[in-house]
Amino acid sequence: MYSAIVFLPLFGFLIAGLFGRSIGHRSAETITSGLVILAALLSWIAFLSIAIGQTEPQIVPVMSWIHSGTLSIDWTIRVDALTAVMLVVVNTVSAVVHVYSIGYMHDDPHRARFFAYLSLFTFTMLSLVTADNLLQMFFGWEGVGLASYLLIGFWYQKPSANAAAMKAFIVNRVGDFGFLLGICGIYVLFDTTSFADIFSAAPSMADKTIVFLGHEWSAMTTVCLLLFMGAMGKSAQFLLHTWLPDAMEGPTPVSALIHAATMVTAGVFMVARLSPLFELSPTALEVVTFVGATTAFFAATVGLVQNDIKRVIAYSTCSQLGYMFVALGIGAYGAAIFHLFTHAFFKALLFLGAGSVIHSVSNEQDMRRMGGLAKHIKVTYWMMMIGTLALTGVGIPGTIIGFAGFNSKDAIIESAYAAHNAVSGYAFGMVVIAALFTSFYSWRLIFMTFHGKERMSADVKAHIHESPKVMILPLMLLAVGAVFAGMVFSGYFFGEHYDAFWNGTLFTSEENHILHAFHDVPWAVKLAPFVMMLIGLVTAYIFYIRAPNLPKRLAARHTWLYKFLLNKWYFDEIYDVLFVQSAKKLGALLWKRGDEQVIDRFGPNGIAARVMGMTNRIVRLQTGYLYHYAFAMMIGVALIITYTMLSGGAH
Repeated sequence: MYSAIVFLPLFGFLIAGLFGRSIGHRSAETITSGLVILAALLSWIAFLSIAIGQTEPQIVPVMSWIHSGTLSIDWTIRVDALTAVMLVVVNTVSAVVHVYSIGYMHDDPHRARFFAYLSLFTFTMLSLVTADNLLQMFFGWEGVGLASYLLIGFWYQKPSANAAAMKAFIVNRVGDFGFLLGICGIYVLFDTTSFADIFSAAPSMADKTIVFLGHEWSAMTTVCLLLFMGAMGKSAQFLLHTWLPDAMEGPTPVSALIHAATMVTAGVFMVARLSPLFELSPTALEVVTFVGATTAFFAATVGLVQNDIKRVIAYSTCSQLGYMFVALGIGAYGAAIFHLFTHAFFKALLFLGAGSVIHSVSNEQDMRRMGGLAKHIKVTYWMMMIGTLALTGVGIPGTIIGFAGFNSKDAIIESAYAAHNAVSGYAFGMVVIAALFTSFYSWRLIFMTFHGKERMSADVKAHIHESPKVMILPLMLLAVGAVFAGMVFSGYFFGEHYDAFWNGTLFTSEENHILHAFHDVPWAVKLAPFVMMLIGLVTAYIFYIRAPNLPKRLAARHTWLYKFLLNKWYFDEIYDVLFVQSAKKLGALLWKRGDEQVIDRFGPNGIAARVMGMTNRIVRLQTGYLYHYAFAMMIGVALIITYTMLSGGAH
């Protein structure tokens, strides 16, 4: 069963990719969707049998893979509680995205290729989350990067799509370089890449140091920071986040697949999987906490002023990933995976709901050209409402009654307050402020899109229509998860059934008492997320319903702040100056001075010029007059005779 879960999407990719033109678009999308749906059903069976049923972790050998000297690596599927959660998340979201894409992409002439890419993406992500060793994980890690490049740049006729695909690929390579160095460091330390062997030997490496540049460094801290560098790139954390919003250039189903539950959560999964290593390095955990908290705040501030409906949700994803890394950094691994789990449902719902909105208004994405859509597309409106209620964390404080994001996000905020990490206080402040901003920009999206004055053109207004059932049914399925996932699974992920559920998959050191401390936080802390949600809701209502001119007046009064946020803290411009333009200048210098003036001048071009000069002189001897040739022959004979006489060759 476990092999089928992983390889069914691969079969779909091969069928659609190799035979898509032969079997036709309809067959390609049906086959790929059917295989992923089957994988999703099997994933739920695995989740219930391993996680809820408390079945022991299982190791499923697939094939002999790499054998070189003492290095021996087999392709093995590792299935435990963490894997089971990721299988459900990846395959469920992928299945609904496949079905949704049948309606969304029905006019695209290359949809067989699109569905092949979707299935390839799913397979590589499954390879990542089922890995039993670091090298197998790295295979899936890089495969996800390749598939995301293909999907983001699917509409390759658009220069912006090509640029976004390249940007995602290149920025991820920066993080992946650190990840690869971290893997190499682990192999040097442990002489293995197997998780079981690494985890068992990890405590003995806690105090080991390495010497670099004349200084001693903690080996475990160095390795963990390198690994986290990979997570920063894949999960779009602060400084390596710039690729994520630009990924919106791909089709909307791609945005849901990448941003909701798959590629961007790979970094969260990796840190959770390697928790026995990170727990040995308090410094690394503090860095994880700080970066996560900064990302949550930064992305939330940028989301306040974005006007593209998909970009608002994209920055929301970036911010929510920051929450997950805060939880990882303070040792609340269960809370991080819980938020990953609930986030998959409501964020996929929001992205696909946004796609339904875009589909209904003739591909318009600017919220300033929408408004009043609630009465035209009622089903999409309520689906988006459910997603927003889940994202903003609507629920009853002190209970588990609430939408999906209420339980998981509140668990992270309370854990941040209870933690004794050196930067946990900073993290608590950042995530509480981010909760306020999240509520504001989420309700801003609802009000600007579905309420208020209709701002569409007459042509667009005449063609507004609800999306077909093949797009609406996936939204309804995700809505069920967005409503109930938090309440149903709260006790398992980060509650009374924690130990039995995870069964040692997530490791928290004995010195870290976060699993118990977060229950005893003051009531003010428990109320803080709810209060922030209400403030954000009321403020957005005043700004965009009661006094719609107020945002323009504030933007005009604080132009510098508005432009600073609208331009995403100018990170793209800064990176363009520091890296892109400097790389171009260095390339031009090496081209003009190094290549043309040195290498070519004294190399191939110089040699060619000398040869041409000599041949031009020799050509002048070819005059066509017989007496010139006879004279040349006489000189030649005279030179031969002279040489022979002087060299002693004549007797």
